[in-house]
Amino acid sequence: MAVMQANVVPHVHRLGSEFVNWYLVEDGDRLTAVDAGLPGFASELERDLHELGHRVDDVEALVLTHSDADHTGIAKVLREAGATVYIHGYDQATLASPGPKGGDARPVKLVRDLWRPTLLRTIVAMAGKGGARPTAIEGPELFADGDVLDVPGRPRVIHTPGHTPGHCAIVFEDRGALFAGDALVTWNVVTGSRGPQLMPRAMNVSNAEARESLDRLGRLEGVRVALPGHGEPWHGPATALVQRARGAA
Repeated sequence: MAVMQANVVPHVHRLGSEFVNWYLVEDGDRLTAVDAGLPGFASELERDLHELGHRVDDVEALVLTHSDADHTGIAKVLREAGATVYIHGYDQATLASPGPKGGDARPVKLVRDLWRPTLLRTIVAMAGKGGARPTAIEGPELFADGDVLDVPGRPRVIHTPGHTPGHCAIVFEDRGALFAGDALVTWNVVTGSRGPQLMPRAMNVSNAEARESLDRLGRLEGVRVALPGHGEPWHGPATALVQRARGAA
């Protein structure tokens, strides 16, 4: 089922499905996309943008939290329409040549959970939207920890490795909006549990680093809403967000 939630906070819009989120941030008539969902979302793109009063070529930048296939799906469509694609340098190689993850996220680690109905529903839904055919993007613009990007909304980059080596949270400070990617989520794609929590261990390249990255998020000031890659927006300060995620772990 398609999801579009306009103005989660003023001029910040949530798009995607019940399984995967991506976002648009307005700065006047210019847009920055944070993540790009699944490839199948391309069929809904023009309609969704029209409902928000925009066109595809209003998207000037696509800022990727990381290189996983459920976050890069319509990157090529947005780039062909004129958007510049940005990602952390540590995820550049896997953006250009997607493949199975390593470390704690080796595919064999997930086998033990394949009996879970939520995980099976997630896999089927993502595959139906092209998740098994990852989008490959070469030559993106690269950013690093602490960079303030010269794109609509001027977000700041917070390197939060663990889910992938180059995973980053993206903060639009004037909106009080933390785009968490998969550094933490509010819906567990394996168990279906709700509320702030880490991604399941079997999906993090380094689960230990993912836990450590929560410290960086917990120190952020001025956060009023967290927008994850999976699950509903969470309203509240970053300290409380991280405290809840640690409690769930």
